Amino acid sequence: MLAKSLGCNFIEADDYHSQANKEKMSRAIPLNDEDRVPWLEALSGAIRKYMMNGETLTLTCSALQNKYREILRSADPNYKPGNYTTCRVKFVCLVAPAEVIAERIKIRSNDGKHFMPATLLQSQLDLLQINEDEQINKIDATLKLQSIVDSILLLIKGLELQQ
Repeated sequence: MLAKSLGCNFIEADDYHSQANKEKMSRAIPLNDEDRVPWLEALSGAIRKYMMNGETLTLTCSALQNKYREILRSADPNYKPGNYTTCRVKFVCLVAPAEVIAERIKIRSNDGKHFMPATLLQSQLDLLQINEDEQINKIDATLKLQSIVDSILLLIKGLELQQ
């Protein structure tokens, strides 16, 4: 919905996972950095391609830690590590209680729309790390979908006004 509202391209990061990663997660085995880094580098390459073509991109991704987000930020050829305000790769964190996220994962898994079982959620939450200096905005993911999109659009407009 966000990409449609922005009139831009959309990437679902899960589509970039290797088959081995998908199989590992479907067996309820958490990914490690060795599994994640090639996936994140592929995503960074895709982001860079869109940026170099002057196109805007919306990406859904569980970039749980700063080191993972740094790989994605490196898609911006002008990015200087740690200089978050000038980086063109921006993040929004959708926040919800673990029970809500688990229920959504169960629904997606049961419908055959996702390979990750809800049993892996805690391993993901244990990895989640957001540093204040990253200036990542948080949005309540329990809001109606249109409200979430509207909130992100307001954030984007605010960022554009600052530049």
